[in-house]
Amino acid sequence: MFADKQTVLDAFNFRHACKSYDASKKISAEDFDFILESARLSPSSFGLEPWRFLVIQNRTLREELRGIAWGAAEKIMDCSHFVILLARTQQAMQADYQRRIWGGVHHIPPETIEIMEKFFKNFSERDFAITENPRTFHDWACKQTYIALANMMTAAALIGIDSTPVEGFQLDKANSLLAEKGLMDPDEYRISVMVAFGYRAREPKRAKTRQAAADIIQWVE
Repeated sequence: MFADKQTVLDAFNFRHACKSYDASKKISAEDFDFILESARLSPSSFGLEPWRFLVIQNRTLREELRGIAWGAAEKIMDCSHFVILLARTQQAMQADYQRRIWGGVHHIPPETIEIMEKFFKNFSERDFAITENPRTFHDWACKQTYIALANMMTAAALIGIDSTPVEGFQLDKANSLLAEKGLMDPDEYRISVMVAFGYRAREPKRAKTRQAAADIIQWVE
């Protein structure tokens, strides 16, 4: 039922930020559905799932994005699938949304929802103070999308598919473009991050390198 540990580690070693994609190789619908499902099943703070995933396959739109997403410029036209992860705004995550997710999606009973509302209010206003301004709240919502992003890239690597997370883009222009195209309501969503998927055009020039475990892990017993 479960993958063995070495298979998972092999996938992490296989995955790298792919610099160029083989435009002739496309991910099958079945495989990309698997990647998207790993995003859908991802955890989020308070189970609020403050995300939306835009799969950008329209080449005209990709070309427009290419001009404002410098981090994707060499990848966006050749990769098989290009995804923009959106994060919900503070305005779009008020009590009515919370109740809809907790009650309608997670089937939490009303009495428990009342308790969760109090916990979230304390968390958002005091513990993490994310309601101080819309940008702080958006940054918190973006953190949730990064959990889904990581799961998508890991799921892809497990089946031999490459990926490249992209933060290199002009945020305001990208948000405006998607709003102009009718792909998002800027009162409800803002862009968090982008990611390309496909098959590498060439192998990495060097093996993966990371800091030693001893330099970044501290056991406290």
